[in-house]
Amino acid sequence: MIGRLSPVTANRQMPTAQIRHDWTRQQVLDLFALPFNDLLFTAQQVHRSHFDANRVQVSTLCSIKTGACPEDCAYCPQSARYDTGLEREQLMKVEKVLEEARAARAGGATRFCMGAAWRSPKKKDMPYVTQMVREVKALGLETCMTLGMLKDEQARELAEAGLDYYNHNLDTSPEYYGEIITTRTYRDRLETLQRVRDAGMKVCAGGIVGMGEGEKDRAGLLMQLANLPEHPESVPINMLVKVAGTPLESEKDLDPFEFIRCIAVARIMMPGSHVRLSAGREEMSDEMQSLAFLAGANSIFYGEKLLTTANPETNKDMQLFSRLGIQPEEYQQYADDAEVEADLAAQVSEQQNDPFFYDAAK
Repeated sequence: MIGRLSPVTANRQMPTAQIRHDWTRQQVLDLFALPFNDLLFTAQQVHRSHFDANRVQVSTLCSIKTGACPEDCAYCPQSARYDTGLEREQLMKVEKVLEEARAARAGGATRFCMGAAWRSPKKKDMPYVTQMVREVKALGLETCMTLGMLKDEQARELAEAGLDYYNHNLDTSPEYYGEIITTRTYRDRLETLQRVRDAGMKVCAGGIVGMGEGEKDRAGLLMQLANLPEHPESVPINMLVKVAGTPLESEKDLDPFEFIRCIAVARIMMPGSHVRLSAGREEMSDEMQSLAFLAGANSIFYGEKLLTTANPETNKDMQLFSRLGIQPEEYQQYADDAEVEADLAAQVSEQQNDPFFYDAAK
């Protein structure tokens, strides 16, 4: 009869939007096992209890140091262990980073993320990256960095510079992790996340799906994230981008519905977090991305390239937003942009002889 639920659906115990940190593997697998329509309906309810369902946070990612990473992450073209044809680049000058940040702001981004292909930053690198943070924040953008593993002192330096978010992904479940990375441990990653928290910064942590892992591993990844003492404020869910020359270049494609399930389960388990539709969007149809937004994704990386891989063009993203009635999340702007630009120009003039500003590539 129209308008009545079937007995199975009516009696199903749907999850609530309660914030919790005690998920079991079986409970997460039970979410993955829900009929697809029930899962998306539940995720949308949870999403609406915490966010405007028609707003999406927009970030831009800039590679401030590319290639020659000593790690052996099986998915990564930046690893020095693989021949992927990627040209190595030194640490970007602060001036160039600011040019990229201004362009990102002009394009509608509210958060500017800076990534360096390091195992961890060296002491000599820290003055330059903290200068980047200060200068980008002066543009009125939220700041995020991913620099690899951090020591306590480095986390404090970044926090004192005003860094808003630090990204450090767990990548996959603890059980599958050794199939993907051997040069750092899962514990290393968790300890860096704790150092970020202890320093007072927000956490951006997620993972990659489609690397040959099973559903239990996707459940294990989300369980690790949701059972942290505090949920990450930002949870990027990446779909593997297969790069020639990496060990995962011939990995079988993940079923798109399994990817959407991962987005929906992440939304249910971490109701107050921004769930970011991250790497892999270049391979997604508009319809698949739309399902991801319906499932609770409310953040994207915006721009023509992520760190080293392609991303949908900015105007294409805005066209899709228009078709869906989605608006970028608003951010606090300066009352007088002309005054801010004049102030920034004065700062640049004063720093012309500052080695941090011009000689960061050395």
